[in-house]
Amino acid sequence: MRRMLPEGLLYQAKKLRFCLLLLPTLVTACISPVQYGDIPHANYVENERCRPGIQSSEVLSDKPYFAVTSRLPDCRTDQIALLNQRSDIVRYGRFGAPEEREITDAKGKAKMQKVIPFALNNDQQWWDDLAAETKKHDGRILLYVHGFKETFFTSARDSTQIARLTGLDIPVVHYSWPSQGEFLKYAADETNMYYNERQFRSFLTRLAQQPWTKEIILVAHSLGVRLAIPAIEYVDRNSSNADSSNISNIILASPDVDRQDFERDIAETVLTMRRVNNDRRITVYVSAKDRALGLSYNFHGYPRLGRPDCFNPFEAASLREQGYPERCYAAKTKYDTEPEKSGLTIIDTTAVSRGQSGHSDYLRNALACSDFAAVVNGTESKASKRKDTRLRHVFELVPDPDGAELDDLAVCRRKSD
Repeated sequence: MRRMLPEGLLYQAKKLRFCLLLLPTLVTACISPVQYGDIPHANYVENERCRPGIQSSEVLSDKPYFAVTSRLPDCRTDQIALLNQRSDIVRYGRFGAPEEREITDAKGKAKMQKVIPFALNNDQQWWDDLAAETKKHDGRILLYVHGFKETFFTSARDSTQIARLTGLDIPVVHYSWPSQGEFLKYAADETNMYYNERQFRSFLTRLAQQPWTKEIILVAHSLGVRLAIPAIEYVDRNSSNADSSNISNIILASPDVDRQDFERDIAETVLTMRRVNNDRRITVYVSAKDRALGLSYNFHGYPRLGRPDCFNPFEAASLREQGYPERCYAAKTKYDTEPEKSGLTIIDTTAVSRGQSGHSDYLRNALACSDFAAVVNGTESKASKRKDTRLRHVFELVPDPDGAELDDLAVCRRKSD
């Protein structure tokens, strides 16, 4: 009779086998260095297109889409491309929604391809244009910081989707750092993200301190959260506005952040009682089906904020005994005096997770998209699809068993992508 291993040991055995099978791939791909390429980087930027003068900015959309990037641009042709290599200079530009264009490849063969229209702007002209657009819209700005495995095309596309989904007619600023756009380049993405910390915090400081900036809605996804939160802390410490309250609505989607670090340091500094009472709040979207963050958990050794894994087996056992799902979330900040408002809200999308990785539910599932849009618009109190959990600051999104199945593409407005 075949002897069965205990469930815990069986899981560990399967996990070890998976790691051993994956090891050759990790060694050759995940840990391989980023290649410099066959062209000197100086050649990409020597054309004057990379140094535009003050002039009327090329507007590429009827929507106010602005880009800030630390990617190395390729200015050798009329169509400027943003590469996956990093630059030590932050550049500014405008972009548009995805559109079909006829592209000629290296062999001279023409084909239709979706592209993101993009043009670089003079720095001062860019800031003047952003100021003019922001003043038209009561000083409100939406700032999006993408995550791991993105190109400029995919992340700019997501920015335009967020604009359509939320219906906000305000400037959208997309910060694009040099993610490699490949699943097996996580280590390189993490390195580039940390390299960008100084650049992003300088940009956010300047944006937050403009007299015309009244409210910043900051959306950060995945690894981009590790850029966003320290930058907010930096602005809080150095702002002439003692509360930095114009960075008010912070949304963290599938955050690839150490959960204990968030509990111990980040939440306590960013969500002080004074700032919470001035309407600063953080909404976090998490999923137990997020495979990308499951791999990140294994890679880093500790649970991520965006995936409610239980690190403490005794806590997991206690939840099981009480009949609760084995899901552990970031604890809410404890104050000596409780603020008048609630600063931290966690939305669990496990029951509605979509896609192969479950890593972008806020843009792929109808219920999550609707909830996300409500949070961006400040109408989350009307998000009736939320279900209470054992924790007052944690809610679940669950399908209505008696309701018709929602059309994810229609609700999330991805059909035009």
